Amino acid sequence: MLQKPSNNVCQIVTDGCCVELGNEVVLDDVTFSIKEGTLVGVVGPNGGGKTTLFNTILGLVPITHGSMKIKGLNPNQATGMIGYVPQKEELNWKFPVTARQVVQMGVTKNSSFSPFSSKKDKQIIEESLTKVGLINRIDDRVEEMSGGQRQRVFLARTLAQGSEILLLDEAFSGVDIGSQEKLLDVLRNLKNDGKTILMATHDLNTIGERFDEVLCLNRHCCAFGDPLKVLTQDVLVELYGSHSSMFKNHTLGQHGHNYGD
Repeated sequence: MLQKPSNNVCQIVTDGCCVELGNEVVLDDVTFSIKEGTLVGVVGPNGGGKTTLFNTILGLVPITHGSMKIKGLNPNQATGMIGYVPQKEELNWKFPVTARQVVQMGVTKNSSFSPFSSKKDKQIIEESLTKVGLINRIDDRVEEMSGGQRQRVFLARTLAQGSEILLLDEAFSGVDIGSQEKLLDVLRNLKNDGKTILMATHDLNTIGERFDEVLCLNRHCCAFGDPLKVLTQDVLVELYGSHSSMFKNHTLGQHGHNYGD
């Protein structure tokens, strides 16, 4: 079920990747490869290493053993290629900001002092908001938007940075089904444009419908590949242990009414 690094079209390749924080092994012998233009769901229990994996890809956490390559580079050499959308954006909501201003934050670090940069920045901001379907809200205050619309604004900010690989942390948390589907439509379009996208999620019920591949992570890589093939009962047990009983009525395409964290 684990895929070994295969060829140079892969955007992210890990081979026996281990991460230790203090005296604790947080990621152990993680191996997978993700090709360009793939939408990947990252699932696993709380404390299973999803956030650590994202931080490792971002170059924020060092690798103890094994390797990770981002387009052939070490993570700390590839930071400009990667964009991160956190679960809850920490903004000072007492200071009103518009969608335009939020996306401008993504442009700023790439701006020069060229007299033409202002016109170019304006174009980047408008194109980024167009891609997430919010160009008509460009001058609206973000605090007045729905949770799903805010997520799309922050995604637009990441696009404005020129990121080729997008990491989303629980983007569906606290977002209604309709907004989830709108965000998914945006992600699918970005994937078709060649973006490589990883999103951490707790929702197993729809993962086979929403993602090209699933990465099952519980400190090690329990499975990686087509959700319809790899998300088996054995893998659920490996992921969630005794709590896997809450999925006893769950198969892809047919779901029981069990609820979990």
